[in-house]
Amino acid sequence: MFQLTKEEFDNLRFHFGISSWGGQRYFPYAFTENGVAMLSSVLNSERAIKANIKIMRTFTRLREGELE
Repeated sequence: MFQLTKEEFDNLRFHFGISSWGGQRYFPYAFTENGVAMLSSVLNSERAIKANIKIMRTFTRLREGELE
């Protein structure tokens, strides 16, 4: 897990917009692909497993160039 830089955060805001509840007071954290895999070894609820599968598939699609 790592904290996004201002440039990364601004890029996300450009793509997804900003919230209407007053904005961000700190830069959010994000997980690397390996971080998501490690997190899944700790979380084992049905919902966490389904979310992890979707996230890992998204990382695979990013690597293959499908999402840009």
